[in-house]
Amino acid sequence: MPGGAAPLSTPRPTGPTLAQVAAHAGVSSATASRVLNRSAPVSAQIAARVESAARELRYVRRRAPAAAAARDTGAIAVVAFADVLRFHADPFPVRLLAGAQHVVPERELVVLTAGPGPARPSLVRYLCGGHVDGVLLVGRWGDPALPGLLQAAGVPVVALGRPPQSQRLAHVDADNLSGARAAMGLLHRAGRRRIATIAGPPDTAAGADRLAGYRHALLDHGDPTRNAVAYGDFGTRSGEHAMLRLLDQFPDVDAVFAASDAMAVGALRALRRLGRRVPDDVAVIGFDDSPAAATVRPGLTTVRQPVEDLGARAVELLRDPSPGRSVVLPTHLVVRQSC
Repeated sequence: MPGGAAPLSTPRPTGPTLAQVAAHAGVSSATASRVLNRSAPVSAQIAARVESAARELRYVRRRAPAAAAARDTGAIAVVAFADVLRFHADPFPVRLLAGAQHVVPERELVVLTAGPGPARPSLVRYLCGGHVDGVLLVGRWGDPALPGLLQAAGVPVVALGRPPQSQRLAHVDADNLSGARAAMGLLHRAGRRRIATIAGPPDTAAGADRLAGYRHALLDHGDPTRNAVAYGDFGTRSGEHAMLRLLDQFPDVDAVFAASDAMAVGALRALRRLGRRVPDDVAVIGFDDSPAAATVRPGLTTVRQPVEDLGARAVELLRDPSPGRSVVLPTHLVVRQSC
């Protein structure tokens, strides 16, 4: 194999079959195969019926197992469900890619962005067409059908971040729940009792798990009836706006746990604008341990997740991406001046 790259596994195909497409179109499997493989002439009317059935069922032509095993493209696709500019400006995915590349320096990482809604047909054709040896899915899910299409085509696929419960998909994630509880424990030990949180998007695993950790800690240490929660999108500006909303609703807040460092930096801006001293008046803790956490003033106390290790383990998992298999990596506190 080129560059001595270790082969990635080929999962057992699932999803719509050629026979199902043929039945949907009202033709034989042989006719459907001739249309989809363009191996023999077929009338335009029948071809249109078969192609329409394939689109409706989201059928993807599979590579034969022997061919899939023999193929080694030397490339792994990273599909990011994010705005392209924001993805490349965010240090988090850059660190993920660095960790992945460290494990497989002989392979090319092909970064593709996908927006909300169903995946573009051209993207599906590329990923399933033998151009890459595996796919890593990153960010908020845009198309819940995409993993099944990849698996049906025999393409190894791993999610970075816990997938929705409806998806039995191999994935790698940080222990977001325990990390949030550790942050809350530190605030409680520092004597803080009126703790608010700036939560991430509730439709993301990281956002939901970190919010759950905050709420569990309130039951353990604080006031379980308090619901000082404002939501952001993990970005700095959303953190600033969320902090302003929290201070308007809960002016007695003495600490805030933000579900990302970027939102924590935004919270620091809002507190500075309103004359609140950090940490004297309000303590602030973030999540990620991004480069900004060490350079902002005051230095940001945060929960470190091993971002590079997440990328590395995701690539390793591509070699055996059994559905439902998971790797959860520990987090730990990094204490600086904001708490």
